[in-house]
Amino acid sequence: MYCVYILRCSDHSFYTGITSNLDERLNEHQSGKHAESYTFKRRPVKLMYYAEFTEVERAISMEKQIKKWSTAKKQALIDGQFEKLPNLARKKFRD
Repeated sequence: MYCVYILRCSDHSFYTGITSNLDERLNEHQSGKHAESYTFKRRPVKLMYYAEFTEVERAISMEKQIKKWSTAKKQALIDGQFEKLPNLARKKFRD
């Protein structure tokens, strides 16, 4: 199993990642195991969302997709407001 996950950092930013062991990876984020990690100076972190995949390729694809999303779109996913996702994907043009 592979998990794509979203963390909320102490500065209220989101971090999206992928792992094959969610509990272990969360512990690494919380403990600051990797000093070069985005979350190192943004601890504590809180798990906001995760999805499980059986195929690593699909998990990687989803992680890449979410990383391109706006904060509002990530928040809609976290909140389970799936009906909002298509509208948040549309680029807004000025008249």
